[in-house]
Amino acid sequence: MFVATLIAAGKLTDEVVREAIDRLDATGHDVGAPHWLDVGDAADIVFHGSLVSARAELALMDHGSLDTIVQPQGDRTKKLIIADMDSTMITVECIDELADYAGLKPEIAAITERAMRGELDFRAALIERVELLAGMSEATLVDCRMERVKLTRGARTLVQTMKAHGAHSVLVSGGFTAFAGPVGEAIGFDKVVANTLEIRHGKLTGKVAEPIVDSAAKLATLKAEAAKHGLPLADTLAVGDGANDIPMITSAGLGVGYYPHPTAAEAAAAVVRHHDLTALLWAQGYPRRSWVLG
Repeated sequence: MFVATLIAAGKLTDEVVREAIDRLDATGHDVGAPHWLDVGDAADIVFHGSLVSARAELALMDHGSLDTIVQPQGDRTKKLIIADMDSTMITVECIDELADYAGLKPEIAAITERAMRGELDFRAALIERVELLAGMSEATLVDCRMERVKLTRGARTLVQTMKAHGAHSVLVSGGFTAFAGPVGEAIGFDKVVANTLEIRHGKLTGKVAEPIVDSAAKLATLKAEAAKHGLPLADTLAVGDGANDIPMITSAGLGVGYYPHPTAAEAAAAVVRHHDLTALLWAQGYPRRSWVLG
């Protein structure tokens, strides 16, 4: 049995829900009656049939502000969330913002974009970009974080609600501990994994300490944390936006591309393109009344 969650906060109508039911019915699925999680915001449709077919059919719906997440019904409430930081839990790419302080943002941002699209090896691209920041004052890291870094809307509510219902939470970032530590604390993550910039005499050396947190490290973190808490991967949720998030996204019970780059969107089981991170609470069956507002 599967469940399709339709999300269009403030804009979901009976007509849109009916269209989804009709599409599923017309493509051979056995469809049950819809259930509103929150009227006008999100609704569930439970059905028997093909997960792949249902995802493909509902993806054809064109309503501008509609996100649709289709998954097995039985294990939808996840007990572990593994989340990317840059452009996922926060609104910016920290290395690009640091580069702006050095007058190098166009050059470094172009490398970041290619790496997130999967056109460049992440590890090599990270090393190349950090080398360009050699000599930057350590104080600039704090200035950048205070002036540029903003939490993504819904980040605290997502993590705090899942934790209140017994889930564990890990922020795993290909970015830097100077940002990830405070961000993780502000959102309420139980654990933070990120890269460490080497600093000597108050200045960046242009090097990143080993081991580097790349796509393999993100996947390893997902598996290790699931094992640590005695959870099957089916009970995990992974969310990110870039190519370096793909292994953890495709291995988690529910892998979500959040405003993703094309390669991540193609790989993810679900994609959120129109709503904030609270969409992932509706996807797990949590109505607003059960949210812990952040």
